[in-house]
Amino acid sequence: MTGLPLIIVFVLAIVVMIVAISKYKIHPFISIMTVSLLLALLAGISLTEIPGVIGAGFSGTFSSIGIVIILGALIGSILEKTGAALKLADMVIKIVGKKNPELAMELMGWVVSIPVFCDSGFVILDPIRRALVRRTGTSSVAMTVALSAGLYISHVFIPPTPGPIAAANTLGIGDNLLLVMGMGVLASILPLIAGLFYAKYIGKKVKTDAELAPSGEVAKTYEELVAEYGKLPGGANALAPILVPIALMALGSISSMAGWSGLLGDLCTFLGKPIIALAVGTVFGVIQLGTAKKMGEFYTITNDTLKTVGPILFVTAAGGVLGKVIASSDMVNYITTNAGALETVGILFPFLLAAILKSAQGSSTVAITTTAGILAPLMGTLGLDTPAKAALTVMAIGAGAMTVSHANDSYFWVVTNFGEMTPDQGYKTQTVMTLILGIASMVGIFILSLIF
Repeated sequence: MTGLPLIIVFVLAIVVMIVAISKYKIHPFISIMTVSLLLALLAGISLTEIPGVIGAGFSGTFSSIGIVIILGALIGSILEKTGAALKLADMVIKIVGKKNPELAMELMGWVVSIPVFCDSGFVILDPIRRALVRRTGTSSVAMTVALSAGLYISHVFIPPTPGPIAAANTLGIGDNLLLVMGMGVLASILPLIAGLFYAKYIGKKVKTDAELAPSGEVAKTYEELVAEYGKLPGGANALAPILVPIALMALGSISSMAGWSGLLGDLCTFLGKPIIALAVGTVFGVIQLGTAKKMGEFYTITNDTLKTVGPILFVTAAGGVLGKVIASSDMVNYITTNAGALETVGILFPFLLAAILKSAQGSSTVAITTTAGILAPLMGTLGLDTPAKAALTVMAIGAGAMTVSHANDSYFWVVTNFGEMTPDQGYKTQTVMTLILGIASMVGIFILSLIF
């Protein structure tokens, strides 16, 4: 099958996949793999070649990003367990000040969610949110929305969270994560501003039934929270697992751009690879565990992390299979021949596709990895095949992958329940907020695309 009929079949396959995941609650891995097989058959790929195509797509994804995703998630788990995430939050508050509690919550969420999943990050930081609400008298809803926005923005934009890492590798810039991080920071600016304004606005419109505790309990609550971790790590110790990998990847990029050769160049290139950089970051995390006298929990932390990351890895690999099937069909040739229409859509195409997948099945990570797998063979056709454009594509996918969070998204329920809101209030706050964040992000990404 070729030409327009193949495009129609592809669209129908995506619709079937979305319905299977969202309506019939079939696991994304099963849905994506099944649709990939059916699409391969309908696309006319030889029966003898299909097993090889599926195997290549699956193993290729694992070999390129599996270890990176595991190490990134492990660093996040260690930061959570040692209280380093809480220390990072404290540092943000000290920088911003107590007079801007919504901004403090948003920025601490943005920092903490770089290595920590947004769901976990919200649970970690919610006690601080409650304490700040009592201490400052700020709207609980405003603080909830601000925290949720900050966590969500970095979750979809900035590695080492699995989604952006997976997308970067799938789109061919896995060795240039520093560029992706830089773009993620730039892409975060407009949604951070939009999220802050919406948090303050909706905080005046929506009120929860939660009663504010007496202000005298605030210090005790905070002290008890810190006491749960024992002694919090120092600032440098808390930052090391995050900053050291970034510095090493920066060194690798500098070495590549400067053309360093010999032992120094080889060493910089070696240390700058994401796998090695994150491995070094993990070592600093282990040191952090030792300092906190929690080395006995390292096995459990690793085991729990692997349990969490496992489904993400398999879904990511399934997205790689779908991308390989598309690449092996005649679709790319047809689109290339008729590229004019797609070129006019450009950077908006990844956003729309990811937004459709996100809204339909709920998971931002699944939306990111699946969209990246679909786009990988089309990057040249869309004119997005330079490193900068590929990084912007990762951002566009991320922007779509948070548009929108509603009842089929676990994060929606985390925010709603911990924020002590009803589902109806959740739609007015979390769902509308993610729509605003997605649109604001895409505006910023479009502006960046005019520059880069």
